[in-house]
Amino acid sequence: MDINALRKLENPAIICVGSHPGIIQSILDFDFLLGRAKPSIRAVIASGRRNERYFYGEREILLPVRESSLEMKPPDVQEINLCLNLVSGRRVLSTTAKVLEDFPNLIGGAIFAERVTERHALELEKLAQQHGVWMLGGSSVGLLIPGALKLGAIGGIQAVQLEAAKAFQKGAVAVISSSGGMVNEIIRIVAAAGHGVSFAAAIGGERFPVASPRDALLAAEHDPATKAVAYFGELGGQDEYEIAELLASGKLSKPFIAYIAGSVADLFELPPQFGHAKAMATHRDESAVAKREALRAAGGRVADTFKGFISEIDQLDLPKLSPFVAPAMPENRKHSLVTSTVSYDEHSEVKLLGYELLGYAETHSFAAITISMLLGKETHSKKTEEFVDFVLRLLVDHGPYVSGAVNTIVTARAGRDLVSSLAAGLLTIGPRFGGAINQAAATWLDSVDNAITPAQLVENYAADRRYLSGIGHKKYRVDVPDPRVKKILSFTQDLQHPRFSDFALGVEANTVRKKGNLILNVDGAIAAVLLDILAEKEHYDIAALRQLADNEFFNALFVLSRSVGFMAHFFDQKRLDEGLFRLSPEDVLHPTD
Repeated sequence: MDINALRKLENPAIICVGSHPGIIQSILDFDFLLGRAKPSIRAVIASGRRNERYFYGEREILLPVRESSLEMKPPDVQEINLCLNLVSGRRVLSTTAKVLEDFPNLIGGAIFAERVTERHALELEKLAQQHGVWMLGGSSVGLLIPGALKLGAIGGIQAVQLEAAKAFQKGAVAVISSSGGMVNEIIRIVAAAGHGVSFAAAIGGERFPVASPRDALLAAEHDPATKAVAYFGELGGQDEYEIAELLASGKLSKPFIAYIAGSVADLFELPPQFGHAKAMATHRDESAVAKREALRAAGGRVADTFKGFISEIDQLDLPKLSPFVAPAMPENRKHSLVTSTVSYDEHSEVKLLGYELLGYAETHSFAAITISMLLGKETHSKKTEEFVDFVLRLLVDHGPYVSGAVNTIVTARAGRDLVSSLAAGLLTIGPRFGGAINQAAATWLDSVDNAITPAQLVENYAADRRYLSGIGHKKYRVDVPDPRVKKILSFTQDLQHPRFSDFALGVEANTVRKKGNLILNVDGAIAAVLLDILAEKEHYDIAALRQLADNEFFNALFVLSRSVGFMAHFFDQKRLDEGLFRLSPEDVLHPTD
């Protein structure tokens, strides 16, 4: 652990594994009070919501939540250099191993969970060594480098606690202990003495933490900002004997102040178990008294009482910190009721995707505005705009015969209003009418992502007797092709890698061998080309495209465009005024046995 290198990190970038709102918010508050332009936490790896709400100062922000690193963009993955594991003890090994594997530039982390098993702890130690990464915990409140880094609950989870800990001023005393609670207590003691903390590390209260006090003490020795060390130890284990060797050999040369808790255990006939897993002396050399003697003999300044320990810290001959007033943290922060990234009102002026509405409308086409709003961010390519414009025009109507138009017409003739008639038509859109574009997009996407060949896909659907969305037409055949499909596919001519369109055409090559009308239809072609354009021109990766398909995005253009057709049929019926639609007895079949 190179404390000075961590102190000099211009952009600490933390990935949180699991969520703990209190701890995460405290790190964001630390960053804000330091004056950082953006938070050090970049994302949360967890299942459930796509985002979590937090505050950065008084401004509410969204932290992205991803199920795995596969959902993160490669530059974001490369940026991550620290991790904070907040999951339960039973999941610590698997999740930490995954983080070490997925984030190549990781240099260290902390594990918050208690009750990490011995086997898992030893495996974590091995993994950390293999990857050249330091790791605090399990059961660690983390690492604090005042004025630079807060990794975990260390120092407190409220702004007032961070201010009392002098977390924004660089001091000269390293605070080290296995106990998270005592690390926080000693930070406050050092701050109250006016010395300030150079860094504080909670090794972790488990029986087998990944790092050891010895590692942290060597980090203090090599840190130029650290002028003295305050160490809190406990009965049980052999850590203090390793520290004594460092002192005796001169490998730890800086003033070393220590207190070893637990001498009361000597009053019991049988060794009692104290709070932490290894805080139990099974024989005399693990007792608090024996370890105090060993450290004192090696040259440490070891107190027999906690009061004496505080006195030793007070007497350190170090420069005092200058008076400092941290920036005020906003009070009464309140979460908003709704989150919107599409539009908002600023000074009574509507902003669309961050732009003033009138100016945006004057300089962008309806198609460009539509696709940008549906995606939630401005598109970059003219190709995207041109394709969406063509699709909106192409899908506007398909005659009065389809179910959506029929429902609109029947409702209009019943004397209902525009909105009711339109809604009646829209409510028919689903798996059998209008939903094929999204179904086809999901099929092309999953097949390409899983390296399924067109032939395999066709055989899988045939074996399951399932209908393949995006394939088949009542009128057109392989020898009488659909001119609309040809026009749709022409939008891929200047694409470098139209892999989804190529796949869809590969499917068609297999299906037409079975039946001539099983051609790629308008729905399948739109789905494939839109996938290709979003991937190549708008830089959407597989995970982002899958999220769009999961949210039925690819049906949106059909819904929007066909709404115009439905409304046209509504006005047509109002003009014609044919009266209430009613079936005659001849229109209804009454089957008998």
